[in-house]
Amino acid sequence: MSEIASEIAEWEKSEIEAANAGGRPVVVFVHGLWLLSSSWAPWRSLFEQAGYATIAPGWPDDPPTVEAAREDPDVFAHKMVQQVTDHYLAAISELVTKPAVIGHSFGGLIAQKIAGEGASAATVTIDNAPFRGVLPLPASSLKSAAPVLGNPTNLGKAIALTFAQFAYGWANNLEEDEARRLYDEHHVPASGVPLFQAAVANFNPFHNEVTVDVKNPNRGPLLVIAGAEDNTVPLAITRATYKQQSKNPGITEIVEVPGRGHSLTIDHGWQEVAETALAFVQRFVS
Repeated sequence: MSEIASEIAEWEKSEIEAANAGGRPVVVFVHGLWLLSSSWAPWRSLFEQAGYATIAPGWPDDPPTVEAAREDPDVFAHKMVQQVTDHYLAAISELVTKPAVIGHSFGGLIAQKIAGEGASAATVTIDNAPFRGVLPLPASSLKSAAPVLGNPTNLGKAIALTFAQFAYGWANNLEEDEARRLYDEHHVPASGVPLFQAAVANFNPFHNEVTVDVKNPNRGPLLVIAGAEDNTVPLAITRATYKQQSKNPGITEIVEVPGRGHSLTIDHGWQEVAETALAFVQRFVS
């Protein structure tokens, strides 16, 4: 096993080994800020029932549970986009076949970075964080990011959202009882660094960590899924993502899901989104 792969946690190695042993096509799930990889559990069951093996690595040093994450929030501090991308690339390098990759929010950005490296057989990015070249900065997106970006000292901290902040940025289309349940079951602190990296991406004339290679002919087919009512990643961002990715010679598609916010991967309507992603993956990875 390579030196970089030695940084993979034991539980992640076990998932990789099981995926390799099964002989089935593999799907890799990439979570974003304020969630853990456990948030993908219903998606993994759906894809496994459809004949895929799945792995859902965490970000480096992610705690094993939401409870542990809340007890030790500082573990999330200082995590950076390229560091996390490299962690997923290390996990993918241990697979015997090139996988499909599905990511949400900053995980959607990282999934596109993985695709830009030619390491994905097909990619689904869901309400992804913006990368260099994605120019719109809608007011609702700025408000959603304000709990982090509003204080420059948050750059080196792990930040938890209040319920009110979560309700605006994630659960604006949900009833309060469901929003509260999702907050209690899934929300964890998150590194402030990626949001600062994304915020300055278009002001940096040089290569930076939120750069995506959209032109690599080995990128593979890519689907952008957009929640039409997302306050954190509004349609202006996902449509601009699609426009940038359409520069690739490969297949690039977009699906806009009406009435859905940033919680679309974990709320009551997750299955509709998951089945859209599954149908796309089934066209190219079998």
